[in-house]
Parts: sequence; C-alpha cells; structure tokens
Amino acid sequence: MKAFLDKDFLLSSDMAKTLYHDFAANMPILDYHCHINPQEIYEDRKFDTITQVWLGGDHYKWRQMRSNGIDEKYVTGDSTDWEKFKAWAETMPKLIGNPLYHWSHLELRRYFGYEGYLNGDTAKEVWDLCNAKLQESSMTVRNLIKQSHVTLICTTDDPVDSLEWHKKIAEDPSFDVQVLPAWRPDKAMNVEKPTFPAYMARLSEVSGIQVTDFASLKKALQVRMDFFTSMGCCVSDHALEYVMYVPSTEAEVDAILAKGLKGEAVSKEEELKFKTAFMLFAAREYNRMGWIMQIHYGCKRDNNAYMFEQLGPDTGFDCINNYAPSAQMADFLNALSTGNEIPKTILYSLNPNDNVSIGTIIGCFQDKFPGKIQHGSAWWFNDHKVGMTEQMVSLANQGCLGNFIGMLTDSRSFLSYTRHEYFRRVLCELLGGWVENGEYPADMKALEEIVRGICYNNAVNYFGFELDTVK
Repeated sequence: MKAFLDKDFLLSSDMAKTLYHDFAANMPILDYHCHINPQEIYEDRKFDTITQVWLGGDHYKWRQMRSNGIDEKYVTGDSTDWEKFKAWAETMPKLIGNPLYHWSHLELRRYFGYEGYLNGDTAKEVWDLCNAKLQESSMTVRNLIKQSHVTLICTTDDPVDSLEWHKKIAEDPSFDVQVLPAWRPDKAMNVEKPTFPAYMARLSEVSGIQVTDFASLKKALQVRMDFFTSMGCCVSDHALEYVMYVPSTEAEVDAILAKGLKGEAVSKEEELKFKTAFMLFAAREYNRMGWIMQIHYGCKRDNNAYMFEQLGPDTGFDCINNYAPSAQMADFLNALSTGNEIPKTILYSLNPNDNVSIGTIIGCFQDKFPGKIQHGSAWWFNDHKVGMTEQMVSLANQGCLGNFIGMLTDSRSFLSYTRHEYFRRVLCELLGGWVENGEYPADMKALEEIVRGICYNNAVNYFGFELDTVK
C-alpha cells in the first residue's frame, strides 16, 4: 500500500515517475486565467487566519460543506473564522475521491509543512500551525506567488475597470512577476439583463463615446481595448451559455440594442442575435490586435433562487448546462474563417460530453501556428483526475496533444497553485502509461519536450509573453 500523498502521488509506473520528477516537477507556472484580486497583490496582503485565505470566496468548498449538512452560518454566514474552519475540517474526511481532499492536503504540505490529515480531531492543531505560519513574511501574497514559481498572472477584468492596480504593480520594481489584465466584456454583451442600461452608461462615461447604437458600442469597446492593450493585455475571456451563431442584420442589432438601453425585455432570439453580432465583432478585433480569445461555456448559473436572493452570484449554485449545439460553434468559427479572421482561440466546455465535438471542430480551423485553436483544460467541475485525464485523452484522440497549453488556475485563492502539481502528476501518469504499454516509444527527448511544453513552454509560445521557455 502506498503512503498517502507520497512523492509518487498519482504516479504508478516507473516512466510516469521519471517524467514527473525529471521534467515536470520544477517547471514554472504561467497562470494565464484566474480570478485573484490585483489590489491584494499590490498591497502584498497578509492573511490573519487560514479561513481568510482558504474559505473566503471558495465556492468549491462551500458546496461540499452544504453537502455535509453544515448550516450556512458556518459557510458564508456570520460565524467566526475558527468556527468556519472547524466546519470545513469536519467535512474533509467525507471527501474521499474528491479533488478538494487532495488539493487541501497538498496546500497544507507545500505551504505549511503539515504532514498529517485534516479532520475534526486535528482541526485545532492545523488552525494554530497555519495561523502562526501566516504571520511570517514568507506568507504574504507576493511571497506566496514567488515561492509557487509563478512567472506571470492574467487576472479577469471588466472593460470599464481603471486597471489602477495593474499599473501600480507594473511600476513597482520590487516585484518581478508580471500581472496583466484580461478582457472580460460579459456585462457589455448581456443585453437581456436589467443591469444593462446602467452598464452602458458607465461604458459611455469611461470611453468618452456615447453608446446609442451598435456602431457606437463598437467604438466605445475599441477605445477600451486600446487602453487594455496599453496595459499589456493580450487575452480576452467570455462566459457564454454556449457558442451561438444566430446571424442578423445591423438594423436588427441596432433595434435590439435600443430595447436593451431602455431596459425593455428582449426575446431569446433577439438576445442570441445580439450576442452573435457582439462575439463576431470581438473576435475580429482580437484577430486584428493579436489577442487570444478564451470562451468558457456550458454553465447554468444561479440555480437556487432562494440562496441567490441571499448571497448573489458565484456562491456555489451553478451546474453543468447540457445544451451546447456544436454545429453553431462550427458555424461561428466558419463565419470568421471567410475573412481569415479567426484569432487564436481557446474553447472550454463545462460539460465533458463536449470533449469530442470540440476536438473535431478545432481540427477544422487549425492554421499557421501550432495548436492555434485549443481545447482548453478541464474546467471547474472537471478539474479532477478523471476529468483532466478524459480531456487529454480526447484531445490526443482527435488532435495534437503535444501542442496543448496545459493547466490554468482559475481560482480566487493564492494557495491554489498546487493544482498545477496535481495536473502535472495526472499528465505524467497518462503519458507514462502509454509508454509502459508500448503505445509510444521511450523517446526521452520527445517526451521531455512534450511534458515541458504542456506544463509551461507551450503557453509561453502561444501567448507570446516576454518569458523564456525552459529547456
């Protein structure tokens, strides 16, 4: 029986162990998509308790606490940090097979040096150890990033954001990790939402372009894109229900936008026409500017109306949306291909059933750059051992796994970089198994290039960041 979380955790073959320890383990991290707060990086926040850094905003953990019958008072309520941590500790032993069990213990080991198991009996011991450790200078936000070997971070930022914290970080010579904005224009596209008129007013104000029709909306967005570019941005991100393609005329889009500006209801067809036009415009601009387009789709959000009323979005009440017509995604990319206007694109579906369709679609539009259209890493409900393995196997079956740009953190926590270790172990176990089974030769030069590429180098080359690859 193997020891829990030993040095060969998740690695069952000699080849897997070699690939991980020789090539993957010490690679840097390029965090090209996350939700961490740039203000906390600039201010080099120090956390008072492990609850603040571990449970604050972590809806992954919140869901499991609720599943364990924990009262909301101890999840997002007004209980003390100790009470919330104890409730989480008491939940942990039930999470056999859940990646949170692995991630939590990896974080305890890598950042706090704790080799035991977290449960109700050890909660006070771990609480005291972690809180004492958090007072050390090595545990500030910047030092957590540095000791995690992160070279660059892309946050998630709204077009109306001033990006003041990115500017301050860039001007601070004492911190050499790049922190760049990523363009997230969802609010500018959500014409169906009651918040749309107020958002358009804000966009008009910060861009200096009064939004009255689709042409002026595009100009306002171009002004903000130019500003984001000046701040080092070269990455966009979109959260969609699915990648739609419902074409329309400019007059139709103007009429739909006019209704949205007045706060009038739009039909589902009108919403899809507007969003299709918006996405086609955005993609063409990204292609012109050399930006990368990320599309996350397949999520049905805010399902518990009672809890949404109390807590709002991003609190653990989202699920997989089973409706994502792959033909429309192909039609969307095809509409861009007629003018040779497809930017580098990364597609992530929350539904693992979409893996094969994504693989077949991206193969239709590859061009001029290795892996120009990417099947993004296993996301959210899928970033566990099975989900990661299935995504990579599907990509290998349908495309070119060696050009895959690998893992992203997609987290609000500064301790979650151990997810890259977890991913790399899963990767090496998969590749090592293929070699051990005679499905790929023990060509160590090729295997080293593949492993180092997927862990880091491919992303450096794909995004074009000013970083050195690792040989």
